[in-house]
Amino acid sequence: MDVRNTSGLRVLLLGGSGLLSGAAREAFLAAGHYVTVVTRGARPLPGHPRQLRLTADRNDAASLAAALKGKSFDFTADFLAYDAYGVERLLSTPGFSPGRLVMISSGQVYLVGRGPVPPFREEAAGAPAMPEPEAGTRAWHNWVYGMGKRSAEAALREQAAARGLRALALRLPVVQGELDGLNSGRLWGWLQRMVDGGPVLLPDGGEQPVRFVYSGDAALALLRLACGPAWPDLPALNLAQPEETTLREFLALAANCAGLFPRFVPARAEALRAAGLAGTCAPYWGRWCSRPDPALAFALGFSARGPEEYLPAVVRAHLENPPPAPHEGYAGRARELELAASLEGRAKRNAA
Repeated sequence: MDVRNTSGLRVLLLGGSGLLSGAAREAFLAAGHYVTVVTRGARPLPGHPRQLRLTADRNDAASLAAALKGKSFDFTADFLAYDAYGVERLLSTPGFSPGRLVMISSGQVYLVGRGPVPPFREEAAGAPAMPEPEAGTRAWHNWVYGMGKRSAEAALREQAAARGLRALALRLPVVQGELDGLNSGRLWGWLQRMVDGGPVLLPDGGEQPVRFVYSGDAALALLRLACGPAWPDLPALNLAQPEETTLREFLALAANCAGLFPRFVPARAEALRAAGLAGTCAPYWGRWCSRPDPALAFALGFSARGPEEYLPAVVRAHLENPPPAPHEGYAGRARELELAASLEGRAKRNAA
């Protein structure tokens, strides 16, 4: 049995100011561990007596070496590995010992594959890759991201085997959390439309299944991986909320948490594409919203909450501290309202 002294572990977080990395930093500090955060220094971090901040560029070997050369840790969580080169660059740092190593991966590794049907089990990441989409398109950017994560996972497996490391890729879907407005702002994109009082376009009536994970639950999973007496003998593991929901159900719950009564207007994908809104008006919708199956993680004792538990606090945080800038798709709000009025008018004429 792998027995660990978990009193005051030395923890390294590569990236500390994002939604998930921030939640992990708070969880490890609250549990009494010593946390070293490596960031580029673009955002301030709250101070803490057991926290050390190092400034380095994750993509520059010399910068990483200046920060981490000769340093050893009990546990490392890498939030910034986007391809094989990133993993190899980190583990080639002279004298650097990560301890247990978790790379934050993504459900996108499934979406770039051909054949598997969601929700995705871990083995589905081995499916052959889909052809590369047209360069510069939204699909292409998502494909590049998913293929990069696949290559990062492969490098992690190879490096772990060669160096005798305990390493795991933790695959997550879209992460929900109180600080998401400082990151993707996708939930705020929906809330902002609800708050302005206008109709809200709902692609395909919101019937698409969705599955997310709460940042606090992912942080607790990292804490368990750092401190647990046993290490899962797996190359990768999914974590997500227990059940899927439809997009409409998720948004209705978010609206209820906010005390809002939005008027959802169903819109077919063809209408959104014709209006130039398909890629901007509806976060969490379309081909590139992953749905990993967390059954294996739950069988191993990990847990995650559903949106009915985590959304009230998340929505409240968004409303009390809205992001400084609108969601990027909100720039097309006038076109959304025009399309919604047209669709509602058509529905009334057809009902007459």
